[in-house]
Amino acid sequence: MDLGLKDRVYVVTGATRGLGRASAEALLAEGARVLVTGREEATVAAAVAELGEGAAGLAADNDDPETPERLIAEARARFGGFDGILISVGGPAPGFAADNSDEEWAAAFGTVFLGAVRLARAAAEALGEGGVIGFVLSGSVHEPIAGLTISNGLRPGLAGFAKSLANDLGPRGIRVVGLLPSRIDTDRVRQLDALSGDAEASRAANELAIPLRRYGTPEEFGRTAAFVLSPAASYLTGLMLPVDGGARHGF
Repeated sequence: MDLGLKDRVYVVTGATRGLGRASAEALLAEGARVLVTGREEATVAAAVAELGEGAAGLAADNDDPETPERLIAEARARFGGFDGILISVGGPAPGFAADNSDEEWAAAFGTVFLGAVRLARAAAEALGEGGVIGFVLSGSVHEPIAGLTISNGLRPGLAGFAKSLANDLGPRGIRVVGLLPSRIDTDRVRQLDALSGDAEASRAANELAIPLRRYGTPEEFGRTAAFVLSPAASYLTGLMLPVDGGARHGF
């Protein structure tokens, strides 16, 4: 299937590693142009060098109110257009309800929630018909994850914002989608497994709860993201798509 991604221009935040990186790789493999972002100039430069032709980078903090306009302007300057954005941020600090401090909540709200809202609003203003805004959220949108109280609090709110945005932008032909990863084999998930004190036992128990009996790979997530962001998915909007091997219990 031709996804129609050749020469389309995307911004992917948090793309120096993990799910953002895998999504950028999949988009590039289909011929898209991708502006990747991360907080550190050195890691952004290294990612661009590894991603190769079609990739450019800009160090940016999602919590900075000036970041959205900078990223869109840079994409247009580098590639001559702007067709969509995938908003991916690192997970907030782990902890149970009584563990997380006000400072951790405030920091996560800025980077995970408000920063994503700003990016989406700026993209909505800049995009034309056929544009797309994607959010990398979490399975915690539907089912709380033990030990991730801040994520459990913020991700569902972002899903609600994304759904509202999809309703608002639909008449303009702009799509809004959310991706809900669960146990994908990234550094972040391996760190979460290690919090139990026995990472191998934690992973084995989690795999038993997944119908496919294994963790997903970043590449599997990236291919899903590339499809949902592509013109081939032109009639998909307002959906929250689990990428979890069947781990979600509901329909």
